[in-house]
This record gives sequence, structure tokens and C-alpha cells, in this order.
Amino acid sequence: MIKAAAAAGLIDEAAVACEAALSVYRAGADILITYYAKELAGWMDEGRIG
Repeated sequence: MIKAAAAAGLIDEAAVACEAALSVYRAGADILITYYAKELAGWMDEGRIG
């Protein structure tokens, strides 16, 4: 859903994926398994998020 909305130009994919991951941690999760792991790590290295 995030990828489709980003492809349509409706959202910033990095910001929404980061917020989705962050919300899981706010809810109390200790770990997160996601298809976005590599993208999130890359965006953090680039300084776009985090």
C-alpha cells in the first residue's frame, strides 16, 4: 500500500515507511521484521530519516 501510494506520487515513501516502523515501536514491540528493512537502513545512512 505504501509503495503504490508512493508510485502514484501521493506520499513520501521514506517518511511514511519510517512512521509505520516507529509506530510499531511506540506500541511496545522489541523487534520489527519488515520488507522495508534495507530501505530504512539506507534512508538512515543518507540522513533522510532518523
